[in-house]
Amino acid sequence: MPSEGLKSETFGHGRQDSFDIFEDEDVAMQAGSEPSHYGIRNEPYPKYTWNGNMLEKVKSAVHPNWLLYIIHGFCGQSKMLIYGRPVYVTLIARRSCKFAGTRFLKRGANCEGDVANEVETEQIIHDASVMSFTAGSYSSYVQVRGSVPLYWSQDISTMMPKPPITLDQADPFAHIAALHFDQMLQRFGSPIIILNLVKKREKRKHERILSEALFSAVTYLNQFLPPEYGIQYIAWDMAKYTKSKLCNVLDRLNLIAEDVVKRTGFFVNHPDFHSNSLPGERWNELGGFVHNTCRLQTGVLRTNCVDCLDRTNTAQFMVGKCALACQLYALGVIDKPRLQFDTDAVRLFEELYEDHGDTLSLQYGGSQLVHRVKTYRKIAPWTQHSKDIMQTLSRYYSNAFSDADRQDAINLFLGVFQPIEGKSHLWELPTDYYLHHKNTVALLSPKRSYTHWWTPEVLIHLPLPYDEVPCTENFKKMTVIKKTVKCDEEIDIYTEFFRPYELSCFDDAFCLKMTNSAKDFMPKNIGIDPSPFTVRKPEETGKSMLSNKSNKEEAVLQRKTVASAPPPPSEEAVSSSSEDDSGTDKEEEGAVSQRSTPVKVTEFGENTKNTEDSRQSLREVRMGNISRLPSEDDLLIYKRFVNLGQSQRKVDLYSQQSNIRQLDDSMTILKPASSFPQDSIYEVHLSDLDAKSADIFASHIQTGKGMIPPLAKDDMILYREYIKNRYM
Repeated sequence: MPSEGLKSETFGHGRQDSFDIFEDEDVAMQAGSEPSHYGIRNEPYPKYTWNGNMLEKVKSAVHPNWLLYIIHGFCGQSKMLIYGRPVYVTLIARRSCKFAGTRFLKRGANCEGDVANEVETEQIIHDASVMSFTAGSYSSYVQVRGSVPLYWSQDISTMMPKPPITLDQADPFAHIAALHFDQMLQRFGSPIIILNLVKKREKRKHERILSEALFSAVTYLNQFLPPEYGIQYIAWDMAKYTKSKLCNVLDRLNLIAEDVVKRTGFFVNHPDFHSNSLPGERWNELGGFVHNTCRLQTGVLRTNCVDCLDRTNTAQFMVGKCALACQLYALGVIDKPRLQFDTDAVRLFEELYEDHGDTLSLQYGGSQLVHRVKTYRKIAPWTQHSKDIMQTLSRYYSNAFSDADRQDAINLFLGVFQPIEGKSHLWELPTDYYLHHKNTVALLSPKRSYTHWWTPEVLIHLPLPYDEVPCTENFKKMTVIKKTVKCDEEIDIYTEFFRPYELSCFDDAFCLKMTNSAKDFMPKNIGIDPSPFTVRKPEETGKSMLSNKSNKEEAVLQRKTVASAPPPPSEEAVSSSSEDDSGTDKEEEGAVSQRSTPVKVTEFGENTKNTEDSRQSLREVRMGNISRLPSEDDLLIYKRFVNLGQSQRKVDLYSQQSNIRQLDDSMTILKPASSFPQDSIYEVHLSDLDAKSADIFASHIQTGKGMIPPLAKDDMILYREYIKNRYM
């Protein structure tokens, strides 16, 4: 929904002299009347609003408070407890509604510079120890993914897993790329950093076509920009380095991520601490715009591969991990802006980003991620390979058979196709090319300059984004709200969200039970450091310890079952059962596979020995290793307990028959405790029926048995009248 300003405070860059909405507050106070309070309501960014076309028809007739703007993408939240200090990590992905569609059907860019599969991902860190929007601590970092901004496509009519890539139109002056990067400069400022993960060396040109064309476009556009605001291009063949045994992919990505975060900076809603300026971490070299009250991010990283799914998600995770360390350091949570792998915080962040990647991949590609962070770390379990094959097949099936219907639904929902009586229907169109490229038929439209390809106002305010600069054009997008009540929800975000004047539950107002939490990864042993920034082995984490214990117990119980069972009838039955068991393997690290502990069926004596060994191992799993012998006092207490149990057993056997007899006698004298004797907890009496109801019930029973009674004269007349009116 549209964001609203804070009461009577404004954030700017010292350029708001011509826009003072609080002048009459001092006049009202001098006159002795009640002062007024102001708030600002602005419009959401239309590129990421998916129901904007629907709301345009009702905007003029409905109050703005009733308009609900929706986004399409992903939203996830996790919680970390740092020695009792709650920190929330929120990940929001906003998909662009411009040139939206599915894989293979929407590639490259349209004539307005909008690219396919463009997603803006924002990670927000909130120190929840202070429950206030004005006094709380927040930090945010934004990055973008999107298809290569060129005219290109892939022909899927050949039913190939990898259709050939073709450049549809020659664009020597990079007109489409210029439109796209002009939009990015206007929204994010500079520097614009491109991380291109497309392959560069291939035996037969496939992905390399895009790499060469994108490099030529960026080189051409940078000729006319000032050098300090030029588009920075980083090309790295991630697929090639993944196959190499000597190169660590994530180490190289980490170096790129540190350089990117250093250039763009990030947002923090308070000034830097004194400890941040101490020598050692080179915090003063961090980019962005430093204000007296906050730190702003300027510029953005734009990551892409061919599909912008698997490789892109891993690269964005590494950049987000580096930004997360800087954000936590800026909030005073950690003492150094660095986070290591195999910590609870990074495991939590990795799972959050994998959910983010799976969701976006399902929306665009039709399946979940094929290659994950564990794949590039080369620590994925062997069961992951079979799942990767299934995801690849699922993606291929979706692209070949179901994406066309999904594309039609998206075109209809977004208003790209408007049904008009007398014209062709949506399913009758041979292609939707002209729906997304409307300017291709406007031959007389004014052409943009081939050299000054940017909007003039954008270059004046760089490195700040033009959309956030206080100017007349941006003020037109805002509406000033005047209220006499200070805590009115239209001007106070805190009151709007938490609603303190209503009787509500705190659990519903703030998300306490989240899908991901650091407690799922923290160790269950008390003696281990509970900090989420401590490096742990995979078997020490909470999820792995639980999976290890459950898998060990299952393996032991399986040994007992197989050892005590008769020999299998044939080898085919054993092979079929093992194939069925392979489907239950876990994805967690350190999981013990049932296939890795084969059981050999032997003679009876060896079976007995195996059973005793399995009981011993099961006892060790349940009770743990006993490191010391019990004391004499403990043994004496245990003996008394055993004697008491034996004597009680003798008494139970002696009095069993008498107890049963007494129980029967007591059941006969029970009386209902309810004050309703005909409907109590002990018995239910049927109510008296009148003669008409009894006749209807008896007729119903006879009809069920096939004995249909003759119809009355009135019923026959009514039935004939119904047939006459219905069918004649």
